Amino acid sequence: MLSINPDQYDQLTASEAVALQKELRTKINLSALQTPIRLIGGADISFNKFEETVYAGIIILKYPGMIPVDRVSIVATTQFPYISGLLAFREIPALLKAWNKLDQKPDIMVLDGQGIAHERRLGIATHFGLLTDTPSVGCAKTRLTGTYTEPADIPFAESPLFHKNERIGTVLRTKIKCNPVFVSPGHKVSIDQSVDIIKNCTRKYRIPEPTRLAHLLVNEIRIQHKENNIPPLF
Repeated sequence: MLSINPDQYDQLTASEAVALQKELRTKINLSALQTPIRLIGGADISFNKFEETVYAGIIILKYPGMIPVDRVSIVATTQFPYISGLLAFREIPALLKAWNKLDQKPDIMVLDGQGIAHERRLGIATHFGLLTDTPSVGCAKTRLTGTYTEPADIPFAESPLFHKNERIGTVLRTKIKCNPVFVSPGHKVSIDQSVDIIKNCTRKYRIPEPTRLAHLLVNEIRIQHKENNIPPLF
């Protein structure tokens, strides 16, 4: 499918990365997921935009019970610059290394970032889903692109997110008196299913459990790494 291996992303220019996003966009599948979800994965990345070190983590949970059953993490390096709309090129190589460490792959992944709610429809969740051929959902804390009407301040109120007259996701209020999250399908799942999945993964926090726990994991790894001054693995 790809004209370049993710291990070579560091060698891309910004314009080459945009061209690859446009190529990948033609492969996106937003058909409804037909198979049952028994295991769901959450992924997150932590890094300083001015540093090369990247901390990637994936946690696997039973669905819909949200019981953690596995977790993996990676400390890696990247030289791809911090550019809005192209952050996946910093994050994907480390995430794939974490993915390859998993003993059992989940039925679907939730990533802390955008799916198709991206100006070229290639947010981190879509990019990751395409590379791994895995159903994926993006659940972002902030909007990258698109327009919407603010959802009501009640649990699970929602409003559609549009970009250039195309619906690209859903703005979901997971908790009252908190900012909404931005949910969009990544790959091999529909817009409506994406929202239902995030609702099923939400407990008492604003952020759904898969990405919330993945965030805690990468922060834990980041602290350990800095305290022990351990060199990156890759």
